[in-house]
Amino acid sequence: MPLKQFNPTSPGRRFMTTLTFEEITKHRPEKALTEPRRRTGGRNCKGQITIWFRGGGHKRRYRLIDFRRDKRDVPAKVAAIEYDPNRSARIALLNYVDGEKRYILCPDGLKVGQSVVAGEGADILPGNCLPLRLIPPGTFIHNLEMRQGKGGQLVRAAGAVAQLVAREDEYAQVKLPSGEIRKVHSACVATIGQVGNLDHKNVSIGKAGRSRWLGRRPHNRGVSMNPVDHPHGGGEGKTSGGRHPVTPWGKPTKGAKTRKSKRTQQFIVKRRK
Repeated sequence: MPLKQFNPTSPGRRFMTTLTFEEITKHRPEKALTEPRRRTGGRNCKGQITIWFRGGGHKRRYRLIDFRRDKRDVPAKVAAIEYDPNRSARIALLNYVDGEKRYILCPDGLKVGQSVVAGEGADILPGNCLPLRLIPPGTFIHNLEMRQGKGGQLVRAAGAVAQLVAREDEYAQVKLPSGEIRKVHSACVATIGQVGNLDHKNVSIGKAGRSRWLGRRPHNRGVSMNPVDHPHGGGEGKTSGGRHPVTPWGKPTKGAKTRKSKRTQQFIVKRRK
């Protein structure tokens, strides 16, 4: 999907690019498959800001996505490709032969009118979903489960793709977009193909106001703050902090290891770093 550029009628327009939305075929979501999305402004249940630089942004309704793909062996026809404001990927509206409608992540190459199915008898075609034990090694996949029946948790962003590398015993080895090779149980399901909207990574925001539409507030560095606000703040003149990089609460960051789960250590065959 190509990008759209603008004449430089203002400084913000000079480098701004947007997607052309050529693949979008329906501009209003299926009302029964949406629900309200409450915004927090980065605050927790006590009203304390726990995620900085969040707030504002356009109102959105959440689209209910079928990450489980648990409607097995029932064919569905792609009725529409839609925009989802809550994620970078496009979503596809499926009309099942029994009358039910569901949203799924739209893989690259899926068109309106095509048929998709989830189940052990599905073909190796984009949009079909089947267990890892039935997928040939070397196949590109997305929307990968980590635990059987929990639904896809990995490889869901626009343009993301993983590759089934090998299978041994009851586990399959999957190469993730980060480069990490990880063991996943062969009973877990995945969807064939690459997530669509490949040009999302090439979009240039262009101006600060467009970030505000997305709910992102201005982000300032710790060294530009006062000592009361950040460990890097203060100092006479411009200083670079005078210590190794830390979070606002004094925890090491920028390269410091934060992984604590030793329980899942055994499933990582090759680390991303």
